[in-house]
Amino acid sequence: MALARPAGARYPSTFEEDPVPPPSRVDAKGIAVVVCLCAIWGANQVAVKVGNSGLAPIFAAAVRSWIAGVLVAGWCLLSRTPLWHRDRTALHGVVLGIIFGVEFVLIFVGLNHTTASRGVLFLYTTPFFVAVGAHWLLPGEPLTRSKLLGLCLAFAGLVATFADRLQGLSAGRLLGDLLVMGGGALWAVATLYLKGIVGDRMTPAQMLFYQLAVSAVLLLLGALAWEDPLVFDPRPAVLWAVLYQSIIVAFASYLVWFSLLLRYPATGLSGFTFFTPLFGVLAGALLLREPLGPGLLLGAALVSTGMVLVNRPAPVPSRP
Repeated sequence: MALARPAGARYPSTFEEDPVPPPSRVDAKGIAVVVCLCAIWGANQVAVKVGNSGLAPIFAAAVRSWIAGVLVAGWCLLSRTPLWHRDRTALHGVVLGIIFGVEFVLIFVGLNHTTASRGVLFLYTTPFFVAVGAHWLLPGEPLTRSKLLGLCLAFAGLVATFADRLQGLSAGRLLGDLLVMGGGALWAVATLYLKGIVGDRMTPAQMLFYQLAVSAVLLLLGALAWEDPLVFDPRPAVLWAVLYQSIIVAFASYLVWFSLLLRYPATGLSGFTFFTPLFGVLAGALLLREPLGPGLLLGAALVSTGMVLVNRPAPVPSRP
């Protein structure tokens, strides 16, 4: 198996074999795919709850990365895609893996100090970080008033959905909120790094493999340092939940996500992730019989309206 790509080579995404100019907004096909991903990630919130009832949270994330990493390696072997690079691309992969690993450590540690609902709100500040970073770092992705208004409406949708679950501020919760928001900021950093620096130097499978391989080691070290016991109730439901997180989410859905990221604007894609918590609430009601708050419909309406504004075509400046 080859270890390095030819100098100057560029890899197509999953959805396009021939290079084409990137679209300025997420089209109907991209919207359909990313909303399906959000549904998968929403159900993953239930899987995480079930998995964490039998495995320590950071250790569960490490197991997920190890399993998904092996699957990506097998995928690359079958498709004859090189895993490692001898050039500067390898350094980018290691950086991405560190970001990915630290991101999840911050999120899981933060959730130990705040409530799940507050954690969702602070984690999904990510699209704002992406939008601001894209404005300065990515050509062709300015932060327009329409985009900013759309992101604010979508965030208001999350607040409306989780309003009845939020609790008062305390020093412990504030620490947790900041840690989770730090994880969201690192999610944005990884998105911008992939879009603006790595670009099409890697295939989606390579992007994912580097992040899984490095984060698997970091998460395992974090679990050994902070968690004990690592496994306390390995019943079948817990094992199935971990397999769902590993195979469906960390392997399959992330491969598709990185393919989308190569093709579509980062701000538009990131904005659609506001749908994920809404699907999570719905999945919790259907699978765990959790109460379904009255704010879900309002939240869905606000997020949908916000995404229309985020993906509104930028006005073309008139000629003098």
